[in-house]
Amino acid sequence: MKRQKRDKLSRAHSKGYQAGITGRSKEHCPFQSTNVRSEWLGGWREAIGDRSIGLASR
Repeated sequence: MKRQKRDKLSRAHSKGYQAGITGRSKEHCPFQSTNVRSEWLGGWREAIGDRSIGLASR
């Protein structure tokens, strides 16, 4: 059985979250497309919120 890749927006959100958790700046977003960039930034913002309440460990 073939595995389906997650859709591009889901991956962008996940990558943005990973970037936010590790402390990367939102200016490092690798996407240019508006929709995909928006998802990446949404993940990034979510991670920054999680870091501020102590959900991420260093």
